Amino acid sequence: MRLRVLGCSGAEFPNFHTPAFLIDNSLLLDAGTIGAVLNEEEQWAIKHIFVTHTHLDHIKGIPLLADNIIIKGIKHTIRVASTRENLQAIRDHLLNNVIWPDFSMIPSVNSPVIEYLEIEPEVEMPVNGYTVTAFRVNHSVPAVGYIVRKENKALLYTGDTGPTEEIWRHAVNLSAMIVEVSLPNEMEQMALLTGHLTAKLLAAELRKLAALPPRIFITHPKPQYYDTIRSELQALGIPQIELLHDGDVYDL
Repeated sequence: MRLRVLGCSGAEFPNFHTPAFLIDNSLLLDAGTIGAVLNEEEQWAIKHIFVTHTHLDHIKGIPLLADNIIIKGIKHTIRVASTRENLQAIRDHLLNNVIWPDFSMIPSVNSPVIEYLEIEPEVEMPVNGYTVTAFRVNHSVPAVGYIVRKENKALLYTGDTGPTEEIWRHAVNLSAMIVEVSLPNEMEQMALLTGHLTAKLLAAELRKLAALPPRIFITHPKPQYYDTIRSELQALGIPQIELLHDGDVYDL
């Protein structure tokens, strides 16, 4: 299982792209960044996008990817997968023929660029040799994290979350996990209010796991506090923790 970090920041600045994690070139976890990083052939290779929640920094690459496909004139369908409420929000507020064309109807109903795939939390979904399972997490809007498994490899991705429970109960036999830390410790109340983690809150979450995975990748730091968050993560003294960078590639 190859993991490519297209973006991993909690805000957009030069050299800081918003979250998107590409697995084996074809399965995307969140879609904050696509066309700003991937060339045409790499974009056409994407088959599934699993959305954790519908905040703009996690979905804004979808409409532009759809537009690139239709302009190129290729026949290719992207399956956008998430819970019912998240898919409805995308239909109602993003690909709604007002903010952007409804690509679930273009070029035709029978052969659209975008196809919606509804998933049920805690139900395994088979996807081209993977199994993907969603779990509710604690954010300011309806949100899920995912565990992606393929053969003996498994990756957990929290998406955006504050202190949560359910996903940790299933965090077993992991090769790696991607977990958010958005804010510095001094902003803990803001983190709790908005459904995010600090380094201190992360440490409390990790204590809920029976065993830590060999790699703990950190995503979603606010660039304005990047250096502070990095120092606070290092102070935890957990050797598995690694702060991600755009462009990182890992073989899990």
